[in-house]
Amino acid sequence: MGSLSNQKVNQKEPVTAIPSNTRKELRQLVCNQLALLLEQGNLEGAKSLLVPVQPVDIAEAIEGLPQSMQVIAFRLLVKEEAIAVYEQLDSMVQQSLIEQFKQQEVRDIVDEMSPDDRARLFDELPAKVVRRLLEQLSPEERQTTALLLGYEEYTAGRIMTPEYISLKESLTVAQTLERIRTLATASEIVYYLYVTDAFRHLVGIVSLRDLVLSSPEVTLGEIMAKEIVSVNTNDDQEDVARVIQRYDLLAVPVVDKEQRLVGVVTVDDVIDILQQEATEDIYALGGVQSDGDNYFQTSLITVARKRVMWLLILLLTNTVTGTIIKSQVGLLEQMAILTAFIPLLTGTGGNVGAQSSTVVIRGLNTEDIMDLGAGQVILRELMAGALLGLALGALATVWAYGLQGNWLVSMSVGISLVAIAILASVAGSALPFVFRSFGLDPALMSAPFITTAVDVIGVLIYFSIARLILGL
Repeated sequence: MGSLSNQKVNQKEPVTAIPSNTRKELRQLVCNQLALLLEQGNLEGAKSLLVPVQPVDIAEAIEGLPQSMQVIAFRLLVKEEAIAVYEQLDSMVQQSLIEQFKQQEVRDIVDEMSPDDRARLFDELPAKVVRRLLEQLSPEERQTTALLLGYEEYTAGRIMTPEYISLKESLTVAQTLERIRTLATASEIVYYLYVTDAFRHLVGIVSLRDLVLSSPEVTLGEIMAKEIVSVNTNDDQEDVARVIQRYDLLAVPVVDKEQRLVGVVTVDDVIDILQQEATEDIYALGGVQSDGDNYFQTSLITVARKRVMWLLILLLTNTVTGTIIKSQVGLLEQMAILTAFIPLLTGTGGNVGAQSSTVVIRGLNTEDIMDLGAGQVILRELMAGALLGLALGALATVWAYGLQGNWLVSMSVGISLVAIAILASVAGSALPFVFRSFGLDPALMSAPFITTAVDVIGVLIYFSIARLILGL
């Protein structure tokens, strides 16, 4: 991602370290002041306000402005800074600005963006706009962008940057340092140097630290690391993120099927990926479909469309539960107090199931439970559900007796709660594995099905136990 490269724009360095809470207040102050100055038509004041501000903070300030002001604020920036700021903007704001820019402005900004950021932008734009922008790029940048867009979405090839420094192992340290000075401005990273053979096969990696600490006459072949951690162009971006996280890398090389070096994925791209994936999983756990857009900048119609599907499923589920309760009208006419405890049982069961599914889905995403296996995980959650059920069931029994004074009804509630807690734990831990085996998203699919299992089967369990204990 372009924000990692300090060669393309002279970054403004803060004079002193500022606490995060203070920086947040400063960002908000900049945003408010910028809006006020633009409303007053004081463009010179607004331009002066942005001079000492970091590109990422300027991007946040622009995103907080009304849409009509965003393009005005952006045009106050000098070209180099405008490129750095544009790369930090939300995709929806980027698209909005593109539509308002003049043709030359679009060409200047898009042509100077880093290739991976440009490919990410093109993913969000309509096909017609992408074709028009590709035509305006320089031949070299057009070829680079087309290369990245040729890989499948959400793969290493799609998010990598082809801007790196590759060298031959016969070069000395002195020669390498001279090459770095020449090539640094055209490369996104300089802290890793990639050693390739005549066929572009990756044979070694040299860190900038090792290079600086080595004697000038030593060759790269003597100091390079030959145990290489790399990823393939078709590897999923989440797997790439895990590789960088596991090995504490600042960047990881990307190779094709023939082990030829074609690009690198940098740690700042990985941070974006992890944040995006975490957001999608959290939305999915709540039954909200996510396509990567900023939820709070999405139209209300789109928001409703994303949320309505699972709400309809839950509505149908509650209808089934209501039908089961209706079928037990004879039992309820004799012991109407049983109805009072249905919300307690289904609500508690739903919470237990949600807890189990959350820890299992998180474990699947982080691969923390891969060594245990599905059977061991489900058994562990079953035991946890039993312990939770016994504790909560005992409390529910005492509470139910205090409420209506009948020990048989109280025992029905307590025993049912134990059974429902076990059911919920098993369903919550097993369903993510089932959906994953079918290639479905466990986070998105588990929530409504767990609710269905707990509500429908839980109510059946409750009435069955009540009939048995009460002899009705």
